[in-house]
Amino acid sequence: MPEGDTLARTAARLRPYLVGKRVTAASARAPGPQVERLVGATVTEVEAAGKNLLIRFDNGLEVRTHLRLRGSWHRYRPGERWLRAPSRARLVLEVPGAVAVCFDAPTVELFEQRVEALHPTLSQLGPDLLKEPVDVEEAVRRLRDPSRATLPIAVALLDQRALAGIGNEVKNETLWVAKRSPWTPVAEVGDEELRRLIDIAREQLRIGAETGRRPRHIYDTAGRPCPRCGTIIRVVEQASDLPRLTYWCPACQTDPRNAA
Repeated sequence: MPEGDTLARTAARLRPYLVGKRVTAASARAPGPQVERLVGATVTEVEAAGKNLLIRFDNGLEVRTHLRLRGSWHRYRPGERWLRAPSRARLVLEVPGAVAVCFDAPTVELFEQRVEALHPTLSQLGPDLLKEPVDVEEAVRRLRDPSRATLPIAVALLDQRALAGIGNEVKNETLWVAKRSPWTPVAEVGDEELRRLIDIAREQLRIGAETGRRPRHIYDTAGRPCPRCGTIIRVVEQASDLPRLTYWCPACQTDPRNAA
């Protein structure tokens, strides 16, 4: 699933071709929003909000896409052959000189910008770790909510309502760098360590947004030696909103469930 840095890079790639341009054609695969309402409007903003991509228009409308596992945005020249089948296009926006296509995204929404503050997803997002200045204390406060006290820290870091932008790869790498077990309940992680986890994740996302390549130590390396201590990396499915694979070093990240 694309993480916050991927969406930030996607927004940065699309922005020069869309912002300030008038929409000449728009279509969405049925069933989908009535994006024909965007024809004639000018794109004013393209930005990432956590794992969401938002495109705003001067007629007061806004498009939100969430890519989940398979979605992606492409930009083509008019008449250029697409790299994916047209049947996979969820949303197509045409402006002078460019065609922006969103493939395979499960979420494509059109709504009025004035209701963004009430949007059931966007209004609930925690601090975006790629938007400066990041309100780290608000992220800590949200992680400290009683509803998250017994959650494993690996699950809590993925909760976009607590802090936005972290995905499964960054979660795994952050916990390995911090030498923290993925199964530690949030209540057992001190405030200073929560701040450190947030800082590590921010740095991972910043590097990813700037270079397209995050630091990777253990993600997708099950069965290989830990680069820090040589112990074999393990993997297991760990439940969250969707079950995710958690990679960890049983020596560097001692599981509190196994404590004597």
